[in-house]
Amino acid sequence: MIKAIIFDIDNTLLDFMTMKSNAINAAVVGMIANGLPIEKDLAIKQIFDIYNFKGYEHQKVLNDFIVNTIDSIDYKILAAGIVEYKIAKEASLSLYPGVKDTLVNLSNFGLKLGILSDAPSREAWIRMYILKIHKIFDQVVTFNDTGFYKPAKEPFIKIKELLDVEYHECLMVGDWPERDIKGAKQLGMKTAFAKYGATEIIDNSDADYELDTIHELVDIIRSENKIL
Repeated sequence: MIKAIIFDIDNTLLDFMTMKSNAINAAVVGMIANGLPIEKDLAIKQIFDIYNFKGYEHQKVLNDFIVNTIDSIDYKILAAGIVEYKIAKEASLSLYPGVKDTLVNLSNFGLKLGILSDAPSREAWIRMYILKIHKIFDQVVTFNDTGFYKPAKEPFIKIKELLDVEYHECLMVGDWPERDIKGAKQLGMKTAFAKYGATEIIDNSDADYELDTIHELVDIIRSENKIL
């Protein structure tokens, strides 16, 4: 029987990559308009190269990019980039279709709902607050709560203990098999691969379930918990 469902945030509940792409595009346009001497497409590529090297939660990506481009920080250009990034980020931040309805339905089944994210605490909570889902979850564990990234055991142990359930009573839902699915399975949690949010084609997720839409969780819980 499933008593708790644990969700990753980015590319599982919200369309992180669309948000990130729109925000970086706006930041680059703002920086170029304020004097940064670089072609737009090249700038976007270089920023994503930094993300790919330092991680998508790297908070000083624009600082690094500007220094790489002109050898020092121009604060007028940096300010333009930061402000335009934040405006576009908030405008682009959106849940996948059906997320809120699905979360409500799952909660109505009496399930505990948790978040397990590799994002820093501040960023995770800001996203949840903007999307108005911050009150839906019983517990939230982010990178700052354990100091470990998935698939390390520590984050999964922490959320399990906070939710006060057994490992086999948990269903972990995430878009990244090497982190979300692998990390959960090593402790005996059931797993669901958020195929709809994956940024690349995954031939074998090794998950117990693969989701084309988040709505499918409702039928999975009905089956697992024998709910008529």
